[in-house]
Amino acid sequence: MMAVTEGQVHTLFLALALAAGMENPLTQSVANRYGEAKRNLVESAELMPAENYGFRLTPQQRTFGEWIGHTAISVHGFCAAMRGVAPPDTKRLHTLTGKSELTAALKASFTACDTALEGMTDAKALAPLPKGDYPVMHMVALIASLNQHYGNLVAYLRMKGLTPPSTARHTMRIPEQSGKAPKPEPPRPIEPR
Repeated sequence: MMAVTEGQVHTLFLALALAAGMENPLTQSVANRYGEAKRNLVESAELMPAENYGFRLTPQQRTFGEWIGHTAISVHGFCAAMRGVAPPDTKRLHTLTGKSELTAALKASFTACDTALEGMTDAKALAPLPKGDYPVMHMVALIASLNQHYGNLVAYLRMKGLTPPSTARHTMRIPEQSGKAPKPEPPRPIEPR
């Protein structure tokens, strides 16, 4: 059996959406991936205990808190670039160390980015910006960057014995916004082929 990559699935989705006449399939696909990455990152920031925000995997790496701040700075940069404007001054974010202030900064960066994505259409995403680049370039780079940052945070969470949010949702089937504690599903028998 041939394995299918996630990229191939997204390409197929885009082709089917275009064939079905879906409005803005490109930007909708990016918005969906962005929403997933944003959720994973915010939930990771909330999950890590405050006393572990100074934790480093190795002496050469960023602390968990520095990754959260770096991610917030990156989000501001990519989302400003996607709009063709200068990024906001993020120098203050380099000085933050506490969980509450870093989590708030991450959420604020996503709120700013939400605004940039809300009005985006496929036509706008593919229209040249004043510097000759295109919003879609920054949109794709944003998704790649967010997923890379989440991948880094996963290692920090696991080293502290915490289950990353995406894994928890997948393995425990967390009810969306229910406020109830998730219950693990019983193991399923393996079906013979």
